[in-house]
Amino acid sequence: MTEQKPIQFSPIGVVHTPHLELAGMPIQPPAAKEFEGTIEILPEFSEGLNGIEGFTRIMLIYHLHKSTGCNLTVTPFLDTQSHGVFATRVPKRPNAIGFSVVRLLGREENILHIRDVDILDGTPLLDIKPYVPVFDAYLNERYGWFEGKLDDIEQKRSDDRFVK
Repeated sequence: MTEQKPIQFSPIGVVHTPHLELAGMPIQPPAAKEFEGTIEILPEFSEGLNGIEGFTRIMLIYHLHKSTGCNLTVTPFLDTQSHGVFATRVPKRPNAIGFSVVRLLGREENILHIRDVDILDGTPLLDIKPYVPVFDAYLNERYGWFEGKLDDIEQKRSDDRFVK
């Protein structure tokens, strides 16, 4: 394998949420239905929001800025068994990149109002993509070790196992 060159990204904005600590946060958007936040897009990227108001949901791609280190085998929040990091959604990853599908409530110039937010306050936003069910939702698919573990997802919260 040839040596890979580092990749560098710059944020397009920042996500503001009521989640000030990693421990106790909802672990996925379905567990965050009561939580609202905002996305502050940097002024130089504001024009890129044109037309976003027509979408119910958007996909946020962000830097897990409080995540340090990585283990290739982890025990995720929803299981007691270890799995490879790429078979989980844990925050400690080789590249600290997260994504969430959130509800878009509205736009005021460069500010997006969102709900179902499971993101730490102050998270640097790397990109936004519109959620399009025809492209992004595949029903009746296998979902590995998650099967049978999502019945009470709305009550699930993170603990401190991936802090530091």
